Amino acid sequence: MKRILLLLSIVIFSGSIKAQENSTSSDSDTTYWQKETAGGLNFNQAAFSSNWQGGGVNSVALGIYLNGRANYAKGSWSWDNTMDFIYGVVKNKGEEGRKSNDRIYLDSKVGYKINDKWNYFFAANFLSQFAPGYEFSDAGKTLISKFANPAYLTTGVGIEYKPNAEFSLRMSPFSPRWTFVTDTELYLNVPDNYGVEIGKKVRSEWLAFNLLADWKKPLAENLSLMVRYQMYANYETLGFDTIDHRLDIGLTAKITNLVNVSLTSLSIYDIDQDEKIQFSQGLALGIAFKRSTFKK
Repeated sequence: MKRILLLLSIVIFSGSIKAQENSTSSDSDTTYWQKETAGGLNFNQAAFSSNWQGGGVNSVALGIYLNGRANYAKGSWSWDNTMDFIYGVVKNKGEEGRKSNDRIYLDSKVGYKINDKWNYFFAANFLSQFAPGYEFSDAGKTLISKFANPAYLTTGVGIEYKPNAEFSLRMSPFSPRWTFVTDTELYLNVPDNYGVEIGKKVRSEWLAFNLLADWKKPLAENLSLMVRYQMYANYETLGFDTIDHRLDIGLTAKITNLVNVSLTSLSIYDIDQDEKIQFSQGLALGIAFKRSTFKK
């Protein structure tokens, strides 16, 4: 699975860069590409004297993120690529370090224009995490996830509504998905095994509907909002409680050229993971960089 992630990254981004380089024989060809790379490092620290009466615990937290886009458009054809990597750790006094954030998201879409607002498309995206995840208790910690445990590779063919550069809505009535759990003993800690049959490493879902809405909105000169919603419904097990939902929200405020504040949240409902909605949220202040050729 590490090779799969590496290959996806190479195909999506290295491939797009190579294609752009091949087009440099004509100055006008370079305008077919728009690229953006953004990243940052966030650090939080808290310390209290031994006689501090207000309560609290000494802590250190570190987070890093890397985002990228590489989009191509020429005539009726387009190729849009997105990469979102996030990882964070926190260390409280008297406890071992724990993850505060961990996300891998890769997406690539080829589209063919029907008119100014509608496209046919084929897309694939990959979701997973970088490092092991644990459930902590008084008795210790229990491994419940790690890289490619689980991981999701979703493909889809369908129609896309894209009225402007800020918003897109994909609807795919045929969307095969593969769920990976490469550790065949993980079910000992996670009995449901993320929906993968015990003893196997992959679950295949062929007949399904997938919806993906993506909205990137500049709210002000130095304030931007990102909202991404994904729904996945398997026709064979279709029911109100078996439809998977994922909602990513990110709000970023740029203070200076190198300093920004970001608020992120992730909500997941997947009955193969848990019967309740999962939620994570993070607030960070740190240094950041961004390079973009996208038109404003």
